[in-house]
Formats: sequence, C-alpha cells, structure tokens
Amino acid sequence: MQSHVDRRTIDLSDYTDLVVIYLGMRVRTFKGLGTLLSLGPKISRSVADKPDGLLLHENLLFSLVPLHAGMRQYWRDFASLESWARSLPHQAWWQAFLRNSGGTGFWHETYFMRGGMEAVYDDLPNPVGMLRFAPNQPARGAMFSARRRAGISGEPAQPPAVAEEVA
Repeated sequence: MQSHVDRRTIDLSDYTDLVVIYLGMRVRTFKGLGTLLSLGPKISRSVADKPDGLLLHENLLFSLVPLHAGMRQYWRDFASLESWARSLPHQAWWQAFLRNSGGTGFWHETYFMRGGMEAVYDDLPNPVGMLRFAPNQPARGAMFSARRRAGISGEPAQPPAVAEEVA
C-alpha cells in the first residue's frame, strides 16, 4: 500500500546543542490584554534584529478564552539564548514584568538536544504545561535561573537580567 501523505523528517546532526523554548503569556485581567498586545510589536522588532544564535521564531496562539499567546524559538545553543535573555531588550521586559505582571501570567519551557528540560511559571493561577502534572517549588535559590534549573555547569557570561532579591 502506497501512502499519499508526504512524510518528512530532519537531520539535526549539525545542531548538537540545539535548544527549543516555548514561551507563553496568558491574560488574567482586562489590563492584561493591553500588556499582551503591547509586547507583540516589541518582540517582532527584537526578532527582526536577528539575535545571534536564534535560528527560528514562530508565533503561537494557545487559546482565545482566556487569551493565551506565545512563541516557539529554536536557538543554536544555550549560551546564545542565555546571552540574549540577559541583555536588552529582554532584560528590560523581564525587569518590568517582575515589578508588575500587568494582569498577565507568563511561562516558559526549555528543551535541550543534549537532554534535559527546565521551566518557570509566573503569576499563573491556572497551571499550564508541566506545571499541571509535575511537582513544583518556588523559583528561588538553585531554582532561580534557567542555567541552574537545567543543571548546566559553569558561570554565565553576563549577570542575570534580574537579581534574585528583586524578583
């Protein structure tokens, strides 16, 4: 029996350090709608600047009610993703969010080609993703940074976008 479906696969042998990250923002209050909509153009401009190591960025819509939008990004390696996350404009966005989530909840889940995952969820009264089934704990101490949650050794090239004492 011959298939009429054009099935494809990929060769990732040149991407041994590939990192895939899903990010989402869920509107929790009416104010959150404005917060989410104002962030979209900022993210688009940032992606248009082609950050070093960003291989692909795709926008996603998780649900309409409540409005829950996000993105999937493919990064060459964790060092590239971490460097971008610790610099402007991301640094400023993260600092502003941790001061006031603006009526939204935010999350990300990161998957590593070499193995392992890490995730963080902020201001989400209704759990999403792995938060729905996995034991959770406060994102403090050893669980504060993505590097530590993922068990990646070494020190980052840049200081964190937000100090733990501020978050």
